[in-house]
Amino acid sequence: MTLGTARTTVAYFSMEICLEQAIPTYSGGLGVLAGDTLRSAADLGVPLVAVTLLHRKGYFEQHLDATGQQSETPVSWKPEEVLDRLPERTSVTIEGREVHVTAWLYSVKGVRGHVVPVFLLDTNLPENSEWDRTLTDCLYGGDEHYRLCQEIVLGMGGAALLQELEYNGPVTYHLNEGHSALLTLQLIEQQLGARPRFELEDEDIAEVRKHCVFTTHTPVPAGHDKFGVDMVKSVLGDDRLALLELIGGVSDGYLNMTHLALHLTRFVNGVAMRHRDVSQAMFPSYNIKSITNGVHARTWAAPVFAALFDKHVPEWRKDNLYLRYVESIPLQEIRSTRAESKALLLREVEKRTGVQLDPAVMTIGFARRATPYKRADLIFSDIERLASIARNVGKIQLVFGGKAHPHDGGGKELIRRIFAADERLGGLVDVVYLENYEMALAATMVAGVDLWLNNPMKPLEASGTSGMKAAINGVPSFSVLDGWWVEGCVEGVTGWAIGDALPDGDGSRDVLDLYNKLERVILPMFYGLPFSYAEVMRSSIALNGSFFNTQRMVRQYVHNAYFPDRLATDVSVEETALL
Repeated sequence: MTLGTARTTVAYFSMEICLEQAIPTYSGGLGVLAGDTLRSAADLGVPLVAVTLLHRKGYFEQHLDATGQQSETPVSWKPEEVLDRLPERTSVTIEGREVHVTAWLYSVKGVRGHVVPVFLLDTNLPENSEWDRTLTDCLYGGDEHYRLCQEIVLGMGGAALLQELEYNGPVTYHLNEGHSALLTLQLIEQQLGARPRFELEDEDIAEVRKHCVFTTHTPVPAGHDKFGVDMVKSVLGDDRLALLELIGGVSDGYLNMTHLALHLTRFVNGVAMRHRDVSQAMFPSYNIKSITNGVHARTWAAPVFAALFDKHVPEWRKDNLYLRYVESIPLQEIRSTRAESKALLLREVEKRTGVQLDPAVMTIGFARRATPYKRADLIFSDIERLASIARNVGKIQLVFGGKAHPHDGGGKELIRRIFAADERLGGLVDVVYLENYEMALAATMVAGVDLWLNNPMKPLEASGTSGMKAAINGVPSFSVLDGWWVEGCVEGVTGWAIGDALPDGDGSRDVLDLYNKLERVILPMFYGLPFSYAEVMRSSIALNGSFFNTQRMVRQYVHNAYFPDRLATDVSVEETALL
């Protein structure tokens, strides 16, 4: 049997995909990136389909009390109101039971009319047991056993569904992180056909590998999914465990999803230049390349900025490289557009919190998943120093957002510390924390602040995309030199760096550098040289917005990962637009 002979299709697998506000099937950066990838694939006419899980209860809705204590409730949404149920079904075997799987369809429509279909898998069917019906309920919920069963549905169920839908031979299966790595097991079984597993040959593995690519997003070993062999044996059975051992997915008593993906794919990439280096050190036996992440410019450009671009560089919607020509837009137009965008954010802050922020005051934004290594409270390390800067150099307002995973006690404590810092500052620095950070709020925040702050511990930032969204809207970044910012930072031109350029370190000097640059460079420029600050705003669009977008990123995947050996003469008219 030969895989990949039916269509020139890319099958994109991701545990989470952010499609739109009404579909809460994402938790954060990974899902938002996936959604932006599909939007750009549709814009560019890439022959691609996507597979994910339905997540009937979403991630969760965040609630914060007056002290910053987080509580969670399931998300309430109705798939039938925004999706179309497909008649096709498939099944997977879990603990010897047949678990039936259906799917819902969402169509991502591109700027030229091309459609990327997204299939959201669902096990909530009357023929399944009560527990099996919950497998597509909660994103990153439950225990390891629940997660393994979910990943069987995603990888094996997704590959099987594509067959039912007559996508019999995608040229490329793209594993967006290791959650879907078991699709390689499904492909190996297809390759074997009726042959027993002991007849598996190197050529069979090579045939599957030829059709699979893998993007890793996690820069620390602890972040990679792995499951004990006893659990794998119980859930998948003896034969499949033995097959997983044969194809290199099992080591040290664990099924490691990243190792499985690495071993069964022909192209592996990290999501930024620095992340590639970190990943290569983690997995020295594999050749890891880099394709730096991006964001979908049309989605994240605020309406007022989109109108500004339409006026001066109307080609930007179809070709984001035209954002380079934003350098020709008069600075006063940049300033007035920024003021409109900021006013929208301040109205949203007042609506949500009752707090009235001052449009004339430097407003700094920070919105990430609340977890200790992202150090959301770093700016509060020396309350007296921060208060002195605000008193003597220029006032500051801080707007925070981000959810802590329900089981992340450190992340929840981080949110409480930010609430406590507001009280300690006694009104010298206004601090607001906006609960339930999601797509619409993110779009308002990244477009409305004056400066985007990001200060994770190095080298734990794989890429980061929030600063890229800010750049599209003329918001400079003030960030640690990790992830994408190593490539995007032109000091004093697109923003400012916190700390040194070393790939790792203890970060002990980061807070000093943060305060020094705020006090001596950023605030004096913002208040004393407003047109110089506007030049940084404009350059952040022209230099970073024109490059750190998913249109560029998808083109790189097409050329380097999806169809690396194909010439324009080998593809359809639709595809030639890409090459």
